[in-house]
Amino acid sequence: MKRILSAAVIAILFLACSKQEQKTGKSFTIAVIPQGSTHEFWKSIHAGAMKASQDEAKAGVNVNIIWKGPMREDDREQQVQVVEGFVTQHVDGIVLAPFDKNALVRPVEEAKRAGIPTVVIDSALESHDPISFVASNNYHGGELAADEMGRLLGGKGKVLALRYQEGVFSTEQREKGFIERMKAAYPGIVLVSSNQFAGATRDTAKTAAENLLNRFGNDIDGMFTPNESSTAGALLALEDAGKAGRIRFIGFDTSDVFVKAMRDGKLHGIVVQNPFRMGELGVKTLVDHLLGRKIETRVDTGVTLITPANIDTPEAKKLLHPLG
Repeated sequence: MKRILSAAVIAILFLACSKQEQKTGKSFTIAVIPQGSTHEFWKSIHAGAMKASQDEAKAGVNVNIIWKGPMREDDREQQVQVVEGFVTQHVDGIVLAPFDKNALVRPVEEAKRAGIPTVVIDSALESHDPISFVASNNYHGGELAADEMGRLLGGKGKVLALRYQEGVFSTEQREKGFIERMKAAYPGIVLVSSNQFAGATRDTAKTAAENLLNRFGNDIDGMFTPNESSTAGALLALEDAGKAGRIRFIGFDTSDVFVKAMRDGKLHGIVVQNPFRMGELGVKTLVDHLLGRKIETRVDTGVTLITPANIDTPEAKKLLHPLG
């Protein structure tokens, strides 16, 4: 009787373990590789990726997120090395925000050959190897900035666009959207400069903006910058030159500094993405692929123009403060 009971207990325990395995399901290790780590944008992407991991855990899928990016946002070689390192570690998948649309093509190709799928987020790659691209419509973001500039200037005036860095697809698209929309829709507005680059940091952007203001500052009516660091640097340059508020200024991405600058009348609008959603959907898309589910090859996470007029709406607050 004791032997029969023991056998029954063993059978019950086996069934319980089987059910637990069905409940917990798969386990994946996913590398999330940003362009950098200091900007609020990347912190929001990290938070979104972790939210996705938590949601998958509730659904019975264990997702271990490894977050690692280059020390400097303009360090192509280090980002390449980070990707190669994760390929060597045989992670299950990679979520990548490539700094350079060309430099990261080869390591992503190597990852594919090793059986490691890549989801690209934020900025596109000149490659068909990624299984999905999760990002804003950056070209449209540039168009939104151009339309607001055109409205602020009444369709007349002189404007300069300070670019970010060569080879970064996302900001290139924003710059292209702004310039092409401005030329097509606002013939009364002259682009006096659109071929200068801010560089990867707030400090390099400040220097570039100062040079432009020294050259054009007495003539221009508006200014556009395509990302967080270029907007921060240009804002400092405008403040130092005593021109903050006098020159209509439209930037890109968000920070508490930008919110205050809008309230102070020094910044007239920012085009905001949804980086939290970008990180979240980047991980979720990769997990779905690893589980054999159908995925979308292009996921648009949206762009929104925020100005002093709509800064206090619930929708704006959610985008301006994604981390709460």
